Amino acid sequence: MKTTMQTPLTVSALKQAYLAGQTDPRAVVSEIYDRIATESGGEAWIHLRDRAAVMAEAEACVVRAADPAAQLELPLLGIPFAVKDNIDVAGLPTTAACPDFSHVAEADAAVVERLRAAGAILIGKTNLDQFATGLVGTRSPYGAVANPFNPAYMTGGSSSGSAAATARGWVAFALGTDTAGSGRVPAGACNLVGVKPSPGLVSSYGVVPACRSIDCVSVFAHTVEDGWAVLGVLAGADERDPFSAPPAPLGPVTRTVRLGVPTQLEFFGDALAEAAWQAALAEIVVLPGVEPVAVDLEPFHAVTRLLYDGPWVAERRWAVGEFMDRHGEAMDPTVRGIIARADTMSAVDAFDGRYRLEALRKHCNRALAAVDLLLVPTTPTIHTHAAIAAAPVERNSELGYYTNFVNLLGMAGLAIPGPFRADGLPAGITLLGAAGSDHRLAEFGRRLQPHLHRRLGLGAQPPLPGSQALLPLPYAEPVVEVAVVGAHLSGLPLNWQLTERGGRLLETTHTAAHYRLYALPGTVPPKPGLVRTLGEGGSLEVELWALPLRHFGSFVAEIPAPLGIGTLELADGRTVKGFVCEAAAVDGAPDVTAHGGWRAYLAASATAPLPA
Repeated sequence: MKTTMQTPLTVSALKQAYLAGQTDPRAVVSEIYDRIATESGGEAWIHLRDRAAVMAEAEACVVRAADPAAQLELPLLGIPFAVKDNIDVAGLPTTAACPDFSHVAEADAAVVERLRAAGAILIGKTNLDQFATGLVGTRSPYGAVANPFNPAYMTGGSSSGSAAATARGWVAFALGTDTAGSGRVPAGACNLVGVKPSPGLVSSYGVVPACRSIDCVSVFAHTVEDGWAVLGVLAGADERDPFSAPPAPLGPVTRTVRLGVPTQLEFFGDALAEAAWQAALAEIVVLPGVEPVAVDLEPFHAVTRLLYDGPWVAERRWAVGEFMDRHGEAMDPTVRGIIARADTMSAVDAFDGRYRLEALRKHCNRALAAVDLLLVPTTPTIHTHAAIAAAPVERNSELGYYTNFVNLLGMAGLAIPGPFRADGLPAGITLLGAAGSDHRLAEFGRRLQPHLHRRLGLGAQPPLPGSQALLPLPYAEPVVEVAVVGAHLSGLPLNWQLTERGGRLLETTHTAAHYRLYALPGTVPPKPGLVRTLGEGGSLEVELWALPLRHFGSFVAEIPAPLGIGTLELADGRTVKGFVCEAAAVDGAPDVTAHGGWRAYLAASATAPLPA
């Protein structure tokens, strides 16, 4: 059987290894089960699926996983994953880390449906702070989840098991949930990427709620690219979830980023955490295109105080409903105590909290309007299990210092590993943005990754190389299809004008056979002119891009004469918008039609012998 020992357990690495024949899903799954059986950290799991059943699913993927066409159709084909045990999986128990609450799910949650439809292979369900109430990862009768880097320390919660299983390399990615930071705190503690989408972007149907109006399903992965690939499968409207309302994406994704940096920071006396933050910040602020902007976080912290001191705790009370009335003694005492606060609140308190939130939202929105993204430490510190046991509520509150306000304000977040602490524990930074900033966060996070990300999870892989720009999520808004023929092609100097506006490459195709292509003299960067001819012409290679309609005008405004946007006819008879050139401008310009496209012409020019 092929081995995966040399293949990092990431989505991208596994897909490449499958295509190259270096391993297959059967071998990957077999090794995962062998490792889980022999390695420490088993408390990360509440329910492992039957090995034989999972191996059968992997066996069915072997041939297709090596087929590029199948991988294109099924973007997560043969990729192992886990889900937090407050997310339903048909035929498996959902416990929310409370054995007396356990019930067998009749159907998959929406997110599990989507992942399985994309070819992913579920390994099991993971441990959590009971009823997703906590940021520590210790409030579970199935055991406190040990940090993979030092078992004396917390993994963070509430999505503790999902983070630990990913960091240990038992799955390529895992789903968590995030209400107050549960998808970000464990990412920071476990050297992972944590994707917390804009509320409403991903369906919560089939998820045991914590605070239903602000809950988000989150993604733990080893790289920003992997997390974005999974989010691309999960994102989309779902009529079964009344809070499903994907926000319009913010744009454009620019090369220059006004980065909000807090004026005052709190680390609760943890000098090692502060030093790790300063090391990350020093790397970030000197990067090209980064413009630091001072931001006062006090309005955001005022929002944080509403989450547990205000009436939103009543949503947690609603979520456990009659179970708490009948089986309260079966709950974790700390969890029960937190949720029981709701019994002292009234409808007047609920409206008062809502009014206070809206007043604070205006102050926070003004701060966000002055920046493109906000940068904060993922957590101000990391606690030992002993410290948490001594003061569970206080330690938990400290961990939410930079996370609790995010979902109440409808924001998106992306946690990224940073330089390690001097004691060898992970530390991380988090990028935050307004609703709809998901692509902006991912693209900037991708740029930061090679400068901050030292290793993949618990493994020893070296820092990540640079990567290509991330495509936006599949569109839920009107688009214009634009054919590009020259400097806007993928990898060429002006392609950024498409990608920063959320452009998505649809296909490479050809024009009808009645066009001629000319190399326009004196243009910088070099550009071609495409002219329709009534005489003999050629069929020329073009790329077809989808561009959000709201950005089409600004794109056209940047096109200099003698170029413009007109209507092109493609080889299959379709007509689309595309680059054209004034006929007078090509008088005397070299005719390069015979090369079949601008990219081929540039390649031929680069290899042509120099004149004597």
